[in-house]
Amino acid sequence: MTTRDDVRLARAYLLRVAEPPAVALGAFVGAHGPLDAAAMVRAGDVPGDVRKETTARYQADHAAEDCAAAARVGARLVIPEDDDWPGWPLLPLDNAVTRGLRWAGGPLGLWVRGEGHLGDSLRRTVAIIGARASTSYGEHVAAEFGHELASTGVTVVSGAAYGIDGAAHRGALAAGGPTVAVLGCGVDVDYPAGHAGLLTRIAERGFVLSEYPPGTPPARHRFLVRNRLIASVAEGTIVVEAGMRSGARNTAATAAALGRVVMAVPGPVTSAMSLGCHELLRGGLATVVGSIGHVIEAVGPFGVDPDDSDVSSSESRRPTDGLDAESLRVHEALATVGRSATRIAVDAGVPIERVRAVLPALELAGLATRGESGWQRAKAGTSWRRG
Repeated sequence: MTTRDDVRLARAYLLRVAEPPAVALGAFVGAHGPLDAAAMVRAGDVPGDVRKETTARYQADHAAEDCAAAARVGARLVIPEDDDWPGWPLLPLDNAVTRGLRWAGGPLGLWVRGEGHLGDSLRRTVAIIGARASTSYGEHVAAEFGHELASTGVTVVSGAAYGIDGAAHRGALAAGGPTVAVLGCGVDVDYPAGHAGLLTRIAERGFVLSEYPPGTPPARHRFLVRNRLIASVAEGTIVVEAGMRSGARNTAATAAALGRVVMAVPGPVTSAMSLGCHELLRGGLATVVGSIGHVIEAVGPFGVDPDDSDVSSSESRRPTDGLDAESLRVHEALATVGRSATRIAVDAGVPIERVRAVLPALELAGLATRGESGWQRAKAGTSWRRG
């Protein structure tokens, strides 16, 4: 009998045998499931595009060792079959692949250091990114924005690098709020070394995550690939400082391509570290922000202005606010006409067994109804009655 642990080990193996974003391998796993896909990769019985991504490492089966190494630093592998998989925040990557953007493949799993529900932590998110060689002005702004966002319950996402990233994380931590660091190396690798303590504090308050297996060393190309995860999981990305050629500008362009909100902080025209921000603004790729109010206004879906005391929290809630990421995707896949669970699974990108568990729960919550033609979205005001 197949267990969740079997699936987890299969995905751990697949995460090691291909360098992300392994778009062909991801599609192969989606078509065959992780267990069968892993078996076929091990046997070399795969199409040419999958073979190209896996041929150098397909014999490197260190899944059990990787899981053990993660456990030694308090980390674990979160997979799409788990309840806390952040499927909704990562959905823009899958959508981008269907539009032909081959760089945008979603992760096969995420190595996560930190306690709690990952999906919940990524419900309300803003990324704060920028130059490593930052100025005191930039670090002050990043820390202030990080502090104020975290104070309102928004998760601050960044890359744990020196400069703007570190200032943003520290600002969020000072507010006692959540923050997430996305790495371009293994979660057990303290990089940069000077941020070892900061990474520990981030894991205590939020999460340190990576799609790279434990022990994977940092590399320039991995940070560029990592940037797509930051751009996807954050509803909005703020570039505080950036040079003309920088990873921060790369992340901003990626966020824009994924349909996320991009914001930039203006700086002195004489500062080389603000040139990238100014170019983003001049090119219309970013919205100018100078305060937390501007950020909330630009991102929008956060709802009520935290300073607006005339609106109660109950008035800002939606019927779907309590759903986890996968349940929300299933709900979004429902239509006003009946659909089969299989069709909903395909549209939502959620495993069929999970869809079959979620649909009755949505019915109980008054969000779905089941008829002769299949499942459909409940009409507004519909509620479930016993009897």
